[in-house]
Amino acid sequence: MSCPVMHSVEMNPAILPLDWLMGTWQSDEPGEGCFPTIKPFRYSEMLHFSHVGQPVINFMFNAFHADSKKPLHRECGFIRMQPGTNKVAFIVAQNSGLVEIEEGELTGQQLNLRSHSVARISFAKEPHVQEISRVFQLKADGKLEQRVSMATDNQPLIEHLHITYVRTS
Repeated sequence: MSCPVMHSVEMNPAILPLDWLMGTWQSDEPGEGCFPTIKPFRYSEMLHFSHVGQPVINFMFNAFHADSKKPLHRECGFIRMQPGTNKVAFIVAQNSGLVEIEEGELTGQQLNLRSHSVARISFAKEPHVQEISRVFQLKADGKLEQRVSMATDNQPLIEHLHITYVRTS
C-alpha cells in the first residue's frame, strides 16, 4: 500500500488570517522553562504548521533538552477559526496524557489563547494541570515568540515557558 502524494493546495480562506504561522520553526536559542514545583530548565523546540486545504491548520511541536538533546515534550493537534470572526480554537494532545481545547482571539499577528477544557489520562501525575494560556506573536524581526502559562491544583496561573523561533521553511 502506498500513501498518496500531497500536492501543493491552496490555503482554505477560513484560515488565511493565520498564514503567518505556516511552515517549520526552530528555536533560535534555548527557551526557558520554570514553575514553582520544578527546577528551571532550558529547551529547544521545533514547530511545524501545515494544511491540506481544509479549514484547519495541523501542527506538531517537539521539544528537546537544550544540552542533552533528549526528547522532552510533544504536542500535536489542530487550529480552527470561527468563520467571519477572529475567534480561534487550538485543539491539542500532549504526550504527557493531557488533552485540551484552548480558545481565544487573533489580533494582527498575535494569537491569545486560554484553556476552555482540560482532560487527562486517569493515571496522570499530580498535581494536575487545571489551566493553560498561550500567546504566539510574530515579532517585527520575523521571529515567532511563544509564551505558555500554567496553573495546577496547587499553583495559580504563572508563566511556565518562553521561547522564540526562526522560520526554517
